[in-house]
Amino acid sequence: MEEFKILPALILLFLATYGNLDLGGENFNDLSRFSTKPDYILNPTPRQKEYFDAYDKTMKKWGVEYDDLYVETSKGIAHIVVSGPKNGTPVILMNGMAGSSTTWYPNAKALSSEYRIFAIDLIIEPGKSYKTEDIKNIDGVNVWYQEVISKLNLDSYHVIGTSRGGWLATDLALEDERVKSVILLSPVQTIMWVPPSLGLLKNIFNIFYPKEKRALRTMETLSNDPSKINKDYIDQYRIALKNDSLNKFMAQMRPFSRKNLKSLEMPVLLMVGDRDLFNTKRSIRRAEKYIPKGKGEVIRESGHFLTIDQTDLVNAKMLEFLRSVDNVEGTNKKSQ
Repeated sequence: MEEFKILPALILLFLATYGNLDLGGENFNDLSRFSTKPDYILNPTPRQKEYFDAYDKTMKKWGVEYDDLYVETSKGIAHIVVSGPKNGTPVILMNGMAGSSTTWYPNAKALSSEYRIFAIDLIIEPGKSYKTEDIKNIDGVNVWYQEVISKLNLDSYHVIGTSRGGWLATDLALEDERVKSVILLSPVQTIMWVPPSLGLLKNIFNIFYPKEKRALRTMETLSNDPSKINKDYIDQYRIALKNDSLNKFMAQMRPFSRKNLKSLEMPVLLMVGDRDLFNTKRSIRRAEKYIPKGKGEVIRESGHFLTIDQTDLVNAKMLEFLRSVDNVEGTNKKSQ
């Protein structure tokens, strides 16, 4: 009868291995523990409420069901928008400056049809994250993202970054071994220095315009067809510009060295617009030359906002790339 004494332990071991059950009694794949709304969401200040209302209005364009997560970190509370199958491969989404997670409204439905997407509001910018302690430099942003991802218990993941989020995604990939692949959508100051242009000059001079007009003028320089940009998103962006200073750590963002690019061992897809303010074909050449598994594509009739100017094409290319990475990984595992 001795064998029956070890039966409960064997059952627990089986469940821990195959049933996503932690031996301490907590299921770490169950994210419901992060669903409680914090006080600043339930009882926002008038300034917060204006922005949160605009945020929620944009989220009506998300196109698919989502959950809001609120994760405690050493710097405050991280707000994360999650969509897609619970057993789907995780994809971390990193937005551009002042964009917040709502930036991904043109892509959420397509990406979450196959993947579990996690759009994280950067805690130092407008969004629904809440900062309780300052991040002192750009390295601290990387550390914070890794902390959030660890709290989500993600063993491996793809990462997609757009605009400044592309720089942050590259920086993350250089430090975090859990990154399976990287997609860069018109990344700023990542592969090359921003080239001078009339459009860039116009963008810079927008600072002298009233904040009410600045958002739309900025969008006009970043999109090939500004009429495609959702009006609720523009209004949210306008409020973000009104409420916050957005030049955090920009001086610390410099193009990555050849050595850095060569050390990116995972597959990397770079997409830039043919009318992009921040990249040229030189970005493509440099990425393909120095990133071992780097691939670049120029998206025609597109400015900096690739995901808006050519939504369907960019979504299709992202999904194709992610599938190819996962298929290769699956083949390699079978052959071992």
